[in-house]
Amino acid sequence: MSGRNSEPLFLERVVVIYGGQSAEREVSLKSGAAIIAALERQGVNVQGYDPREGGLVGLERLAPTAVFVALHGRGGEDGTLQGALELLGIPYTGSGVLASALGMDKQRTKQVWHALALPTPESIMLHADADWPGVVAQLGLPLIVKPVHEGSTLGISIVDDQAALEAAYHDAARFDARVMAERFIQGDEYTVSLLDDQVLPAIRVEVPGGFYDYEAKYLTDTTQYHLPCGLSQEDEAALAALCQQAFAAVGGQGWGRVDVMRDREGRFWLLEVNTVPGMTDHSLVPQSAAHAGIDFDQLVMRILQTAGQKSAS
Repeated sequence: MSGRNSEPLFLERVVVIYGGQSAEREVSLKSGAAIIAALERQGVNVQGYDPREGGLVGLERLAPTAVFVALHGRGGEDGTLQGALELLGIPYTGSGVLASALGMDKQRTKQVWHALALPTPESIMLHADADWPGVVAQLGLPLIVKPVHEGSTLGISIVDDQAALEAAYHDAARFDARVMAERFIQGDEYTVSLLDDQVLPAIRVEVPGGFYDYEAKYLTDTTQYHLPCGLSQEDEAALAALCQQAFAAVGGQGWGRVDVMRDREGRFWLLEVNTVPGMTDHSLVPQSAAHAGIDFDQLVMRILQTAGQKSAS
């Protein structure tokens, strides 16, 4: 990493990378704009950069002393950008190459969790000529079909009957060549944000329609985010510890978010890791941070400091 180790130099030219070419481009643009505004309010010399416009060459011309990664989805959250920044010697926020690549791959993340005996719903990889009755027999109904490498619940379907399974597969395959089916966990959905070594308060997500999809995340105002989440102190502590383990298992650093279901018997089930979570006005990390007494500007600066830790290493 860069040998720069003084904070003023580290903050000399901060570039927020956002936009990109993934299916999450619009969310990324909103996250980046909010981050830039927060840094400007704090007097940081910052500018945004959309790699779709000039690629890595354009980024190099800006000569950033640090990069705030707000590029959601493939190309930004999957280790690709992180590897390029490593080669360029530019400190950046959040997780490194391996954790980013692993966290973006839902199936391989689950394999790591299984190996460490961490609870995560059973899943099966799908393909065009899959044994659809066999999938249903193994996972039961309803089940979830999702692209392996996509975020923001893009391409995800709840399948209630076998006849709908193949169509759900083809819908998910529009977003990714790798598609998985996952056992459906009936119960409450929680999300836990991590900031350095701090576990922020858990959020219980309640959607009137019952499915936390793209519209529920970003477009509607009817989704309810319960803070406090309603768990007992003991259960929330157990959830926090589980999410710390899950994040550490993939090598997560700096900040991130872990999504979890709790079944009717009270057991927690890990769903996925987000290494570049959203930072929009609907996003969960800012809500959780605010409940812990960390306002948006403070949150952004603390995340930026994770790049400073890289620059000092």
